[in-house]
Amino acid sequence: MAPPFVTYMLRCGDGSYYVGHTDELELKLAQHQAGTCDAYTTTRQPVELAWSAPFADRDTAFAAERRLKGWSRAKREALIAGDETLSAQLMTRAPISRMAAQPAASQAQVNQPVIVLVRPQLGENIGKAARAMLNFGLSEMRLVAPRDGWPNPRAGPAAAGANVVLEQAQVFETLAEAVADCAQVYATTVRKRGVTKPVVTPEQAAQAIHRGPGRSALVFGPERSGLDSDDVALARAILTVPINPEFASLNLAQAVILCAYEWSKGVKLAQPTAEEILPPAPQEELEGMIGQLVTMLEPSEYFMPNSRSDVTRRTLRAILTKPGWNHLEIRTLRGVLSALRRGPRKG
Repeated sequence: MAPPFVTYMLRCGDGSYYVGHTDELELKLAQHQAGTCDAYTTTRQPVELAWSAPFADRDTAFAAERRLKGWSRAKREALIAGDETLSAQLMTRAPISRMAAQPAASQAQVNQPVIVLVRPQLGENIGKAARAMLNFGLSEMRLVAPRDGWPNPRAGPAAAGANVVLEQAQVFETLAEAVADCAQVYATTVRKRGVTKPVVTPEQAAQAIHRGPGRSALVFGPERSGLDSDDVALARAILTVPINPEFASLNLAQAVILCAYEWSKGVKLAQPTAEEILPPAPQEELEGMIGQLVTMLEPSEYFMPNSRSDVTRRTLRAILTKPGWNHLEIRTLRGVLSALRRGPRKG
């Protein structure tokens, strides 16, 4: 009987996690620990096995790997800690075919722009850009001649859990190679480069990406200098934002998140759970609170003189009616009034 395929998760020396699948776990683990795998773990020693699970065939193991790569750090650590619900979720879901898992296989992926970082200088900025991408549903990063090579050990911690973006990042020697499969290429810059090209905002670019056929690329330059003239010349359009001319420098992750957010408006991402808003309390409860306050104010002659009494009462009522207090708020306010009427507790 053939050995089962295994999906596994390694904890790396920098605290990040690596996810993979294999039919020879012991051999693969030894290769990772020796640094002989051509993988993310090579520069993140030492590594240790944090979690693994057997699957009946390679496609199912590969499907589990793909799902795990999309999970947050907190969710991965809950799985490692033995969360049975997450384990069952991972084990029972239908496998994803290899073809369907590739970026070019679905229209949804085709409409996802590729984020291209040209000659990025700092690993931390690459990691932060990956985090910004994944926040808004983008996952394909391409790097052109990163200054410190790739992988970069400083990128993982800065990504804050967006490891799936870093693990799948591709490296190219030139920008032309990085965008060779893209029909729409946008160069992000705030400076004129002596080339005549259409100029669009992130919103306009996002709308065109959703409408247009073929792949698109959003190109970002080095942190210190931005894209050079040759880089911009390669693009179909210049992407820029209205910005303070006295301080026009955005950091790399800020620029990425502006563009990713505008693109995300065209897809359905999860919204934060809205808190239930209680309806205004019945009029009877509001009248009770107003009456209690009026009763407390009368002994101090607050409504004097008599000629102004009706106007003062109406003004007070208008003030207390305007907020639309719910029943819990009215109960709290009546408790406050009761405490004020009692005065300090005697020792």
